[in-house]
Amino acid sequence: MADSRLDYANEYPVEITGPDISPYKKGNTGIDYIHTFDSKKPGPHVLVSAVVHGNEPCGAIAIDWFMKQSHRPIQGKLSLAFMNVEAYLAFDPKNPNRTRWVEEDFNRLWGPGVLQDSSRKKTCEFVRANEVLPIVAEADLLLDIHSMQKPCVPLMMAGMVDKGRELAKAVGMNMSTITDSGHKEGMRMRDFNGFSDPSSKKNALLVECGQHWEKSSEEIAIETFIRFIRHSGIMQPDFGLEYLSQSKNKEQMRFFKVGMAVTIKTDKFVFSKDWQGFDHLAKGTLIGNDGDEPILAPYEPTVLIMPTKRLFPGLTAVRLAHPL
Repeated sequence: MADSRLDYANEYPVEITGPDISPYKKGNTGIDYIHTFDSKKPGPHVLVSAVVHGNEPCGAIAIDWFMKQSHRPIQGKLSLAFMNVEAYLAFDPKNPNRTRWVEEDFNRLWGPGVLQDSSRKKTCEFVRANEVLPIVAEADLLLDIHSMQKPCVPLMMAGMVDKGRELAKAVGMNMSTITDSGHKEGMRMRDFNGFSDPSSKKNALLVECGQHWEKSSEEIAIETFIRFIRHSGIMQPDFGLEYLSQSKNKEQMRFFKVGMAVTIKTDKFVFSKDWQGFDHLAKGTLIGNDGDEPILAPYEPTVLIMPTKRLFPGLTAVRLAHPL
């Protein structure tokens, strides 16, 4: 079963595909495709998640990279999770957009009470999200690794509250960092529960490593993985230093805030141009039209965050940000 709405053309080369994750099916947590390494010493529980969307291989590459290393935590816990496995295993490089999900978006199911709603259709994403819920709920720190539809500079999504932006600063990836409130159609995993509660010590980041199948996305994913784990303090001091010494990431850390998410109202939404993402527009520039309603840039400047090709009513067409 697949969502036919995802059968839109792909114009980008598929330079990478994800690793074979079948050796990782039987974990040690009682949940397939999740492994926890427990030092048995006090410290935070760090969770790194991949393939929340099945056509985003860079996170799986990062976890596979770590699993082949000898490094293990010296304090706290590290959990590594392949999330939407059914979609990931169905990936076809000839139709790579189709396996973003199987029945619905795994990353819109994390709002209060959603996974406990017995009246909801039991999609494979809903079932899998309930399977992994205990490990997500237990984590103190979450890094959720993603990639983007269009070629774009890597972006760090720091979530709804200031602590996410502070975590991004501390992790130290040289990339633009976005404070935003997510999507109207449903809450992301990175905003689940304590991750978006200002009074909670839990914290999370979502990294967008570049275009889905661009070679550089795997390098950004691994570097972000290393820097996040190093910041958590659970690994030995030399963890990942050899990899970081070879980093080609020359982006600059800048901060932006999304003031408006454009939710599609009609089936006649069109962009005025083929915006690529992170476009900087003058205030008043026409971004697109939702039926008869023009969408104009509200800020000076307005920065476009991930304009989508999935122009379905109810989904986010683009997020509109301004510099901080």
